[in-house]
Amino acid sequence: MPLFLPTDFFASVSRITPEYLKQRGIRALILDVDNTLTEHGSQDLPEEVELWLCQMKAAGISLIVASNNFKKRVAPFAARIGLPFASFSLKPLPRGLAKARRTLGLPKEQIALVGDQIFTDALGANLYGITMLLVVPRAEDTKWNIRFKRKLEVPFIRHYYKKGGKLHE
Repeated sequence: MPLFLPTDFFASVSRITPEYLKQRGIRALILDVDNTLTEHGSQDLPEEVELWLCQMKAAGISLIVASNNFKKRVAPFAARIGLPFASFSLKPLPRGLAKARRTLGLPKEQIALVGDQIFTDALGANLYGITMLLVVPRAEDTKWNIRFKRKLEVPFIRHYYKKGGKLHE
């Protein structure tokens, strides 16, 4: 069960602070896109997320995007926010996370993955051996397969709370 649990759970990416990261020795974030930074399939960047990205950069936190989506989806979004990216990451497999880590040039202990899904992001981060920061999805999922997976995530989130975890609001 621990493979499916996040290290911590946040109401939004904007609730992750530079202080939180520095206390844990995290110097870089690998960022999922869909329903983490923006709504699924959107190229729009919410103002709250834009301000958060600026705050992270100002604090010296290195950032990279790693998405399971294809380059034609990820590249324009990453360019818009001025970040390098790894598309078609195949999370939960380590391929994309390893590529992102090589780009960051940091050891695993100093990197966290920020994402919204248990079966791709949390499992991927845990299998790869990096910190997992789960966020509440930005919007309701429109794809049937993701809605189905959300129902399967419920017992794992319950277990996270049962083990003393909390939602950082």
